[in-house]
Amino acid sequence: MSFFHAIILAIIEGLTEFLPVSSTGHMVIYSSLVGISQSEFTKLYTVNIQFGCIISVLVLYRRRFLQTTDFYLKLFVAFLPAAVIGFLLNDFIDSLLENVTVVAITLLLGGILLIYIDRIFKQIPRDYDVTFPEALKIGFFQCIAMIPGVSRSAATIIGGMAQGLTRKQAAEFSFFLAVPTMAAASGYKLLKTYKTIQSDDIQVLLVGNLVAFIVGLLAIRGFVGFLTKYGFKIFGYYRIILGLLLLGLMAAGVKLDIV
Repeated sequence: MSFFHAIILAIIEGLTEFLPVSSTGHMVIYSSLVGISQSEFTKLYTVNIQFGCIISVLVLYRRRFLQTTDFYLKLFVAFLPAAVIGFLLNDFIDSLLENVTVVAITLLLGGILLIYIDRIFKQIPRDYDVTFPEALKIGFFQCIAMIPGVSRSAATIIGGMAQGLTRKQAAEFSFFLAVPTMAAASGYKLLKTYKTIQSDDIQVLLVGNLVAFIVGLLAIRGFVGFLTKYGFKIFGYYRIILGLLLLGLMAAGVKLDIV
């Protein structure tokens, strides 16, 4: 993987991590289009640059993270399902990351759901925080995002709205839950592959995380305002168009799966 491709992947990660369009799916698509091979470092890089996005959440919501113990306990409860299931299915999940067909189908189905999500879950303002049972249920919704193309953001936001949260409340809880989830994924991947990292790789990881951090800051600020005002439809249409485009290319004989 060249330095240029590493930067583009970091931009994709920062831009799409907090949008309901699937950051992993977009990185898989880009990697397949430009022919990035799935070496151990490439797999590490696409997971580790999530750390830059974590920092962007901590910076933007730093006051929210200076809260009572309950706040962290609820995040821990919501994080648990992904921690357990992710650990048990790690190898299977890795194999899905190379399958663009899976990404195309999940983008399409998820897009259809997003178009109708506001009709399914009505906006009823509430002034109380997420409860522990609600946090756990949102955590199980997050597990669906282990399938590439589903979108962790979309899964957790929909999970939050299913518990009665408004779009803004669900989006913000999704951002908060991203911190322990992505930190664990990045740390686990680094622990498994750190012996394969070369000296030049460290520079690429640092720059990639910096780029993901900057782009992530901009993406979060823009997304919350847009989502509150317009809802999910535009993201749903985008996912459908992209999913159909990928399926059309594969039907035409274009090989997109990563090797």
